[in-house]
Amino acid sequence: MKKMSRLIRGVSKNARFVLVDTKDIVQEALDIHKCSPTAISAFGRLLSAGVMMGATLKGNDILTLRTMTDGPLSSMVVTVDKDGVKGYVSNPEADLPAKENGQPDVQALVGRGTLNVIKDLGLKDPYVGVSTIESGEIAYDIAYYYVTSEQTPTVIALGVDLENETTVRSAGGYMIQLLPDAEEGFIVELEKKIGAIRSVTELFKGGMDIERILHLLYEDMNDETHEKLVEPYEILDSKEIKYNCNCDKEKFYKGIITLGKEQLEEILAERGEVEAECHFCGKRYSFKREDLGEIL
Repeated sequence: MKKMSRLIRGVSKNARFVLVDTKDIVQEALDIHKCSPTAISAFGRLLSAGVMMGATLKGNDILTLRTMTDGPLSSMVVTVDKDGVKGYVSNPEADLPAKENGQPDVQALVGRGTLNVIKDLGLKDPYVGVSTIESGEIAYDIAYYYVTSEQTPTVIALGVDLENETTVRSAGGYMIQLLPDAEEGFIVELEKKIGAIRSVTELFKGGMDIERILHLLYEDMNDETHEKLVEPYEILDSKEIKYNCNCDKEKFYKGIITLGKEQLEEILAERGEVEAECHFCGKRYSFKREDLGEIL
């Protein structure tokens, strides 16, 4: 049975929030794509961000994040729908030495470029938002997108921690977005709290789950008992999420036939079959002459 990650989302008087524990999603992505330690640190952050940004998707809604940058990683794609998240990396083996503090150099691996946010909500045309990637640190660049493209002040923290090159110890993050006319007092308290608490990775390492991290974010720093909140909040949704690819042979067949009769004949003559591989999950589909008989 496929392991699940978790998401909670909710609202308070001045903000809405989403928190995710994506350890199992990032582990499956690592297993499929065989990423280097630095590549999975970057890719895992984008997967976690995608899950949070797509937290309210319904029906056939689809959210796609696409980065195109000048760093060794080159590009990443993450797609989210109501059934889960999937993605791929153009150069998963790209790696760089760790920084002086021992942390993966995600910023240098990603580099600078553009972030495309594509929302297909069943309307005539999908919404496409574009912003620049200036830092290479995924959380900062997603927050920058929200401020510049959707005029929504947003705080995002993301983290991926590895036990070794093949095992994810923790992954996830949180996103807090101010509601229109948010009170200045709440903004001040939130900024103070974000500056005071440890990184997401350290919070997970300390044994906190996402509910406890949420409580920490809303704790009144002036209350020594840690029981008083800056303001009450309500969790609206709590659910499991998974790495989910919905590819099948029929979808690939429709793509294969666009090659045309002449090119398909050449491939069959050389290899005896036409093979396709899914970028998202690595599954391979093979088509022999009898499978393509109606177009040959």
